[in-house]
Amino acid sequence: MVQSQQAVDVVIMAAGKGTRMKSKLPKVLHRLAGRALLQHVVDTAAGLDARRVVVITGHGAMEVEAGLAQPARARAGFGMEFVRQEPQLGTGHAVQQAVPVLPDDGVVVVLSGDVPLTQVDTLQALISACGGNKLALLTIEFADPTGYGRIERTGSGAVQAIVEHKDASDAQRQIKEIYSGIMAVPARLLKPWLARLDNKNAQGEYYLTDVVKFAVAEGVPVVAHKISDALQVAGINSPVQLAELERAHQLRQAQAFMEQGVRLADPARFDVRGQLQCAQDVEIDVNCIFSGSVQLGEGVRIGANCVISNARIGAGAVIHPYTHIEGGHGDKEMVEVGPGALVGPFARLRPGAKLGQEVHIGNFVEVKNATMAAGAKANHLAYVGDASLGERVNYGAGSITANYDGANKHQTVIEADVHIGSNCVLVAPVTIGAGGTVGGGSTITKDTAPGALTVARATQVSVANWTRPVKQKK
Repeated sequence: MVQSQQAVDVVIMAAGKGTRMKSKLPKVLHRLAGRALLQHVVDTAAGLDARRVVVITGHGAMEVEAGLAQPARARAGFGMEFVRQEPQLGTGHAVQQAVPVLPDDGVVVVLSGDVPLTQVDTLQALISACGGNKLALLTIEFADPTGYGRIERTGSGAVQAIVEHKDASDAQRQIKEIYSGIMAVPARLLKPWLARLDNKNAQGEYYLTDVVKFAVAEGVPVVAHKISDALQVAGINSPVQLAELERAHQLRQAQAFMEQGVRLADPARFDVRGQLQCAQDVEIDVNCIFSGSVQLGEGVRIGANCVISNARIGAGAVIHPYTHIEGGHGDKEMVEVGPGALVGPFARLRPGAKLGQEVHIGNFVEVKNATMAAGAKANHLAYVGDASLGERVNYGAGSITANYDGANKHQTVIEADVHIGSNCVLVAPVTIGAGGTVGGGSTITKDTAPGALTVARATQVSVANWTRPVKQKK
């Protein structure tokens, strides 16, 4: 969190149309690592312990405002406000719209809704550089600074201006240090500077960067916090740039996991779109996607082409290739896989699936809102929904729990050491007593006694010398 005498208020510019995205979706709602670009920036503001966040919307304003879900805002712990920029007349004009809701006693941090990967510690350093009495700019040097505003310094190295690319002379365009679009400035200084902006420039817009010349004229120190990490200031203007930033971000995440000891078969084919926690000796094969909150215990192995969301996977478990685990939010909906369990290939675990120690789930088995105690097995072609399976249950191929009566879901209870034969239908609500056996092909509609063999199917009939129908010729 920021250690500062002054409160921090964050202003996020998110009004642009994003024409080059060639999409009906507002640019700031396009996703990077599973989250909207704007949500990344809001989450960064939360890390700054911001007092309030002001989001400036314009193009697609209603959609953008709805896109920041209320539960996420409530968890963030700050006040969030939206202001409209209509029409869009430049960055300075955008921030002008926030002036009425910004208190005079804070430091204003200006961010862009399409620059998603700025780190909290970088912004903390920028706020420290501001110190409550300076204009602080986040800068970086680019080999090719085309399109960016240049940082113009005096002979002594002091910042004296930001010159936009279209307004720059040939000499100014040779400057490699650019302004990232991110600044920290006391609100009491920013507000009168914003009131003095004009649009006498090549684009006919109100530039926020013109506040630099006002600061210099008034003797307010202008300082630059220069970084070298280009990803932190990378903006998104096209699908190509979005894809490039996605891969760069994922590769950086992969490298961080490998430095912690995780073995990745190919760091270029690895995607984290949420929060992933890995214990020691975890192995992850290619083309795996992790979203929501995922925890992998010690020695877990994840096979190729798995998609895992909101799950806790216990030590030593193996998730075989092409398995889809889709847990929900909260403990009840979270998928849990016990230590030493084997899941897949081609298995599906849905919200509320809870697998105990050394449970086996085989190919084309689906488990939903069901618990399977230690040692239970469903090895192929089965559906287990709204059910409780006891220890060491053997659940046969082709068997299902018929849990839905057309209006309500009902529970199936299969007690310990039960053997369910192949192609059985267990019509809920029903309980199969401990140690019982259900013969293959049975449809069970009533509770069974412990230890009993239960068979419920029609008597087999054979008709001798039966002739199949013959297709009639036209």
